[in-house]
Amino acid sequence: MSSPRKTRRKAKRKRRTISRGRTRSTGQVLKRGETNGAQGKQPAGEWFERLVALQAELRAPGGCPWDREQTHESLRKYLVEETYEGLDAMEAGDAREFASELGDLLLQVVFHSVLAEEAGRFTIADVIESIHSKMVRRHPHVFGDVKAATSAEVLKNWEQLKAEERAAEGKSAREKDGSILAGVSRSLPGTLEAYELTRRAAKIGFDWDNVDGIFDKIEEEKREILSAIGARKTNGGARIEEEAGDLLFAAVNVARFLDVNPEIALKKANRKFKDRISWMEGAARSEGRQLADLPRGRMEELWDESKKALRR
Repeated sequence: MSSPRKTRRKAKRKRRTISRGRTRSTGQVLKRGETNGAQGKQPAGEWFERLVALQAELRAPGGCPWDREQTHESLRKYLVEETYEGLDAMEAGDAREFASELGDLLLQVVFHSVLAEEAGRFTIADVIESIHSKMVRRHPHVFGDVKAATSAEVLKNWEQLKAEERAAEGKSAREKDGSILAGVSRSLPGTLEAYELTRRAAKIGFDWDNVDGIFDKIEEEKREILSAIGARKTNGGARIEEEAGDLLFAAVNVARFLDVNPEIALKKANRKFKDRISWMEGAARSEGRQLADLPRGRMEELWDESKKALRR
């Protein structure tokens, strides 16, 4: 049986094959080796309409059984995965792969919109109109009379406009108090949620004077978690979890203060760790052994060698 990851990859390849084989008539398929002209010069709007029609066809009776089974909830994980895969392709510097992954991400937007239209909630046109209107509304320094000479002034105006929009729309009782933290989704990954919460607080001046203050906070959290470890017998692991969270929160603050996105930084650190472990496994095999069988001292030596070999 294929893994869910492999199954999804097959589904993605299937969609790419189908979408690249369609002509301007949604139902007509190009023959092998046939082309439909300078595809790269066709209007983006025309390709977009074909993509929407294609996804609707996959959902229609007689379409793809997998597509017909999907719901907003079942597609959630793909929306997150496609975002990260797009970031990976961007960082790899492969323009063709980056374009392909952005297409996969766009497909998720289209897929959710098709599902919503079937339920009579909204259409893809509503999605586009909404963001277009929002971008015009939030750039009064371009499309209006507001002055903004620097990016800092642009961001200040942006936050003010968002606050006014929330107040006007009255989205929920939780947001009606005008909190600066309103709208930060609790479904975000923990690092991104911490980043957004502290970023918004910083916009009203509630921030550290310099990064040294955050490092002092990390030392404080370090002492507190060590204290929690010492008292584990009496309080169980609840306090350790809390203090570990505080330590991670402080680390996110360091990244945010230095204008680094903590989620992207952590993903890069994860890949660096993975690459080094893979290098160590290869080095161990060249010695006729498995990495797990090596003594800790030899593992440390290989770790240092991996850093030099990979120049990271």
